[in-house]
Amino acid sequence: MREGLYWLGKKQLILPLFILLCVVMFILPFYSADGYSIIRHTTSQLGAQLTPNAWVMNLMFMAMGLACILEGWLHLKGFWFHKVVISVFGIGLMMTAVFHHAPIDEGLAFNVREDMLHSVFATIVGFSFTLFSVSTAFIVTKNKERAVSVLVAFMATGLSLLMAFIPQYSGVWQRLIFIISFTWLVVFFKSVIIK
Repeated sequence: MREGLYWLGKKQLILPLFILLCVVMFILPFYSADGYSIIRHTTSQLGAQLTPNAWVMNLMFMAMGLACILEGWLHLKGFWFHKVVISVFGIGLMMTAVFHHAPIDEGLAFNVREDMLHSVFATIVGFSFTLFSVSTAFIVTKNKERAVSVLVAFMATGLSLLMAFIPQYSGVWQRLIFIISFTWLVVFFKSVIIK
């Protein structure tokens, strides 16, 4: 078992899952609910209640959340605060796979409580990611890494605000959040593994 953990500690879990996530984000819409739009609709709506093939998106949320938790605990060594925050992020992401968004078809009956819990956990995901990216500025050693960590937090927050103020492009804004955030996490954890 120790050899397995050593091997796992030298590998990156997020990168292959992130590549798969990108494929799912852009291909699954063609196999989802009628009327689903990559531009207007979010990835949460791909995993929504009563939505065809929603299990695929929800499986990705679950896998990405678990990978983030494992990466944090394997590679962040003595940085307990960061381990807890990335764990909150990962658990929140996994819980968005347990509690599903309302379907895009407003005529369908759905579980309102489940939709509300999905929103709560999605909000936790956003706040915990922002806190994690800002807090890494205090543990990285290069000024460029610090600046990128803070910039990523601002970009994720700004794009989240765009989802609220220009919702007709929510699918674009959220996909950009995922691409920017997970690209940064891939690079960040790679640098931690190398050190």
